[in-house]
Amino acid sequence: MAGHSQFKNIMYRKGAQDAKKAKMFAKLARDITLAAKSGMPDPDKNPRLRLAIAAARAESMPKDNIERAIAKASQTAGGDDYVATRYEGFGPGKVAVIVECLTDNKNRTAGNVRTIFGKRGGAMGETGSVAFNFERIGFIQYPLAVAEADAMFEAALEAGANDVTSDDEHHEIETVPDDLNMVTEALEAKYGTPSASRLDWKPMVKTDITDVETAQKFLDFVDALEDDDDVQKVYHNAEISEEILEKLV
Repeated sequence: MAGHSQFKNIMYRKGAQDAKKAKMFAKLARDITLAAKSGMPDPDKNPRLRLAIAAARAESMPKDNIERAIAKASQTAGGDDYVATRYEGFGPGKVAVIVECLTDNKNRTAGNVRTIFGKRGGAMGETGSVAFNFERIGFIQYPLAVAEADAMFEAALEAGANDVTSDDEHHEIETVPDDLNMVTEALEAKYGTPSASRLDWKPMVKTDITDVETAQKFLDFVDALEDDDDVQKVYHNAEISEEILEKLV
């Protein structure tokens, strides 16, 4: 089976992650607050909140930050009305890109995303212009330590998953979108709350970036998108060799 990769060779490249910690915590806090508003502020009675907290803990978000984010849900009854939006287009190297956002001002977010595409060598398209290059899937992740690879594989497939991949850090489970909650609940009963459970976009065809200059431009483009407060997730179909990555700044 072909496993679902989050393009770790790109996402975990040296240097960039520490500088983004505060931004990441702010986005995780927004997810927690919205999850707490959507149901009970008790994670034991609110599966969405439980998963949002688990995702925050997986990124080493401090306990105080998590508690403040939950408290904010009741302090701001009504609060900000956030809506999910999606933008599509091409980045440097003609790489297909999907940008998922959570915003309280769609005009601001659309303008910011469009500016990044324009200034960073990309081209923003209409909704649906690149989504056909991707498959919608359910994605579940557990730390490697919760189970042996064979045990996780058997448990996930028994629960209804399509695919399981284990590396030296995580178990990654893929489902069809409609089965995500069912598989998550089955695995949660056996292994506890996963570090991630969400709908993802999986590229069906990859675009090779074969030179250092384009690779640098593309990664800077992704960094600029992820740095925007309203951007929650950036998906793409880029493939960059380790040889080129080693040459990047």
